[in-house]
Amino acid sequence: MVTLVGNAATAVEHRQTTAGVTVARFRLAATSRRWDKAQERWTDGETSFYTVRSWRGLADNVAASVAVGEPLVVQGRLRLREGEQPAERGGQRWFSAEVDAVAIGHDLSRGTAAFRRVTRAARTGVDPVPSQPSAQPQPQSQSQSQSLPRPHAQPVQSSPMSPSPQREAQEKALAATGTPPATDTPMTARTRTSAHTPIPTPPTPKASTAPEPATPHAPLEPPEPSIVAASPRAISPNKALVP
Repeated sequence: MVTLVGNAATAVEHRQTTAGVTVARFRLAATSRRWDKAQERWTDGETSFYTVRSWRGLADNVAASVAVGEPLVVQGRLRLREGEQPAERGGQRWFSAEVDAVAIGHDLSRGTAAFRRVTRAARTGVDPVPSQPSAQPQPQSQSQSQSLPRPHAQPVQSSPMSPSPQREAQEKALAATGTPPATDTPMTARTRTSAHTPIPTPPTPKASTAPEPATPHAPLEPPEPSIVAASPRAISPNKALVP
């Protein structure tokens, strides 16, 4: 790594390679300073020229910041190249010194500079598509909102069920005689009954009460004679037994 202090000798050449990488190139004139003992002051020495190249973001910043004649400080990797001119141009040999810069700035010992930070988005190679604004719903005017009918809930009214004339007649007969009157209308599956009319239940079939056939019994056997054992009499020891 070398550090060069000099002035921009040419304008910055800013271009883009076929791979899409930006590069900036300019010539830097670096003049050495030496102390002259005879004159007792600093004097300029020999001037050397360097080709400075920078890449990508540094190249963009150099193209926007460096002009001809400005004092610069360049740090980078030095490469020496050697070649020979063609015969029609004299055939002389040439030497070139190139610097791949990693940092470039102004020499603040000879002036002032203002720094501006730059934020760049990542390069994707695809142009961004502008987003379309979403459609906003248009507000309704006051006259339209007032003209629209407003739905409202209606209360549900329950109508009381009135007893049928047949039901009234049955209730009167039941109150007079205590037994419900017989109706001639047969009960079918399609007959609709009122909520207050009781549904008669069919009679439950009774079990058959026919007498079961008597089962023949075995003849009764005569009871066995009971033998009563005579209890022995108590014999007094003072009396003799009489045969």
